[in-house]
Amino acid sequence: MPLYDYVYLGDTKRVPYGNRSHETVSEFTKEGVEYLFKKENCALVILACNTASARALRKIQQQYLPKNFPQRRVLGVIIPIAEEVKGFRKIGVLATEGTVNSKSFPREILKINPKGEIYQVAAPLLVPIIENEGNKFADPIIKEYLKPLLKKNIQSLILGCTHYPILKSNFRKILPRRVKIISPDEIIPKKLLSYLENHKDITAKLSRNAKIKILVTDKTKSVEKLTKKWFGSNIKPKLVNI
Repeated sequence: MPLYDYVYLGDTKRVPYGNRSHETVSEFTKEGVEYLFKKENCALVILACNTASARALRKIQQQYLPKNFPQRRVLGVIIPIAEEVKGFRKIGVLATEGTVNSKSFPREILKINPKGEIYQVAAPLLVPIIENEGNKFADPIIKEYLKPLLKKNIQSLILGCTHYPILKSNFRKILPRRVKIISPDEIIPKKLLSYLENHKDITAKLSRNAKIKILVTDKTKSVEKLTKKWFGSNIKPKLVNI
C-alpha cells in the first residue's frame, strides 16, 4: 500500500523490549503511541513489535483509547498471526522472553484453534545477532532453539518477533520441509489491507501522499545505514524525544 503516508517510530534508545518487565513495556509503548497521536496526528497505529503487542495492546485499547482518543485505533500483530495457524495441530512459537512469558500466542491461538498444541521457546540471542548484522553466525543458535520444538513434531513455526523474518532463509534451511513457517512480513500487510477495507471510517482519515517519515529516539549508525538501504538517501531518520 505505497500510496499511504507512513510514520515509523523506532524506540532505539530503549530497545530491546523483549527482556523488560510487563510494566515497563506497557509504559514505553503508551508513550510511543501518544507521541504518534499528538505530534504526528496519526489516525491508526500498528504495534509492529510482538512484545509490545503482547504486553501493552489490550490496556491501550481498553483503557487509554476510550478516555483519550476514542476515534483512533491501535492494532497489534499477535492476533493476525494466530489466525494463520488455525489449521495446524502442533504449533511452535519462537519469540522474545517477554512475548513468551506473556502467553499471548497460546491464549489467542486457542481461541481460534481449541485443539491446538502450542510449544513456545524464548530466543533472546536472535535480535542482537540481527541488529549487528551477524546473520552468518545465526545457524547454530537457531538449531539449538529449534531442538525442543522439533522434538514435539511441530507442523508450523511462528516467527514471533518482527526481526526474525530477516533470518527466514536460515530457518527454512534448518527446518524440515513439512514445517510451515508463519512469518509476520507475509501476514501483517495483507491483514492491514483487509482491516482498512472493512473499516472505511478509519481509511477515510488516512492521507495518501506516498510519504515516509522515519523517527527514532536515538540515532545509531545501524538505523542510518538501514534507512538509506531500504528507502534511499532522500529519507533520513529524525531524532525525537517521547
